[in-house]
Amino acid sequence: MLRSLVLCSLLAAVGWAAEHAVLTNGSVLRVDRHEIEGPTIRLYLNGGTLEFPAALVERFEPALGTGHTVPPWTAQPVPGTAALPGPQELLRQAAERWGLPVEFVASVAQAESAFRTDAVSPKGAVGLMQLMPGTAAMLGADPNDPAQNADAGARYLRELLLRYGYSAPLALAAYNAGPAAVDRHAGIPPYAETRAYVQRVLKQFPPKPQ
Repeated sequence: MLRSLVLCSLLAAVGWAAEHAVLTNGSVLRVDRHEIEGPTIRLYLNGGTLEFPAALVERFEPALGTGHTVPPWTAQPVPGTAALPGPQELLRQAAERWGLPVEFVASVAQAESAFRTDAVSPKGAVGLMQLMPGTAAMLGADPNDPAQNADAGARYLRELLLRYGYSAPLALAAYNAGPAAVDRHAGIPPYAETRAYVQRVLKQFPPKPQ
């Protein structure tokens, strides 16, 4: 049995297939494998990769041969909406369509709107992914349509991840403050709101079932 890996090591390490990433917030994420490069960790899952601070992962455990199963995060049904997909199901569909971890997209939606499809911010951001009208128009989506909102939000996250080399902190900063601010500051902008937002999303990734 492979031993759990401690992330405080500054040496790069490569994980093995089928393992559980145990986060410092107590959540567990199933991944194919991982790589550690100093303070950054790269997770391979759902056919893609995602990078974020290694300090947020407590350890890795082999998923096979442990004698128990760690329950994954799954979308929860919304009472009274049997005919239509609930918010979390829409997020799952959107995440899979754009090749992103469902948990990552759900963490953003949780931070943005607490999964409320009718949420509107004081700045005019709409829906569960809190799309600004201009961003929604750029993506060709109706932000008031929950399915289009979820899909456009996941697509935008993917575009930001590609733009910033799959760095989750930079992509999240751009999602919150805009790519121009990230480019202008060559990193996470020194805005208290943006920095708190990035930390909040990463700390709750993946979110626990509601």
